[in-house]
Amino acid sequence: MKEIIRTTDPTIIAFCTALLRAEDIDCFVLDVHMSVLEGGIGLFPKRLVVAQRDVFMARAVLRDNDVPDVLD
Repeated sequence: MKEIIRTTDPTIIAFCTALLRAEDIDCFVLDVHMSVLEGGIGLFPKRLVVAQRDVFMARAVLRDNDVPDVLD
């Protein structure tokens, strides 16, 4: 699995997940339950990961849709 997005903005994670699933790219959000530890203040970023074989296509899809914070 390769991390492609790291952000504290939950709307970006939801948008990216929808974009990738629409292109049949499996993705997984890490650190979703960190809000239990942080008290829901959004201190810890959530990470979106995809399989290594899908990294190129996932980055292309996100950049084509002007998603900020796409990791290289």
